[in-house]
Amino acid sequence: MKRIQVLRAGIIEHSQVSDVMRVMQQKRIDDEIIDSIILVEHPEIVTIGPKAIRNGAIVSDEYNQSIVDRGGGITWHGPGQLVVYPIIKWTQEEQSIRGIINKIEQLVIKTLEDLGINGYRDPAMMGVWVDQKKICSIGLAFLHWVSRHGLALNYATPGKRIENLACCGMELGVTTSLDKLGHNTDINGEKITRELLEKKIISNIESVLGRTPDETIEWKIEDFI
Repeated sequence: MKRIQVLRAGIIEHSQVSDVMRVMQQKRIDDEIIDSIILVEHPEIVTIGPKAIRNGAIVSDEYNQSIVDRGGGITWHGPGQLVVYPIIKWTQEEQSIRGIINKIEQLVIKTLEDLGINGYRDPAMMGVWVDQKKICSIGLAFLHWVSRHGLALNYATPGKRIENLACCGMELGVTTSLDKLGHNTDINGEKITRELLEKKIISNIESVLGRTPDETIEWKIEDFI
């Protein structure tokens, strides 16, 4: 089975990680690195994809904003959200955009299942839903079938910062976080934190993505630049 390195980062600006992902994507294309997955949190920013631009979406000036080249529309990033970026060279047998998105969705669904939470897909839209609310957004970009960008899983976001945005073109309040839905602890009563989610995500990589995780690296972005 293929190996994958797990890079556990702290809180890093979205723009910095985005720049590094481009470098890593090219390195993976050239086989200079193995498949990698980055676990990170960003300071608050709203990223705006091509779909949102085409649809003329407007984001309030009270949010920091950035134009990105991943699929999808508007996505909020900030505290209380785990962001997972797979820099993966997908094999010929795996080369289906819908199939890859299904794998990323399933990684989240299986992680939620381990917590005792029922997560599911909506056939009309990428991402993962709980209790008829969207709690995970997914947007990818590919070059030579190496993926960049990834998923954003909301578990304890502040106030109504997400709820006040029309994320992915949906009505206000449809996108939310687990704690707003009353899912604050897992099936064993343990508080749902970023650390717990990372542990569960990592434990499901092999069965869902078909790659064996190396030992987790506590990763600083300056180590790569």
